[in-house]
Amino acid sequence: MNNMVWLLRAVKWVRNPPSARMVMVVFGVIGAALLLVLLEWLGWWPAWATLEHGRAPRLPR
Repeated sequence: MNNMVWLLRAVKWVRNPPSARMVMVVFGVIGAALLLVLLEWLGWWPAWATLEHGRAPRLPR
């Protein structure tokens, strides 16, 4: 993208910042995603929640 577009977005964000609640929601979603990655990395992810390796299902034409 153009640098001027990013500058205009930044100016708009500074003039009208997100609410504290929205910031907490974003951090909550990021934290939940990191927790899931950590659980899988440690091997604590349940087997029933793991997809089987194989061919992906095909949609009918």
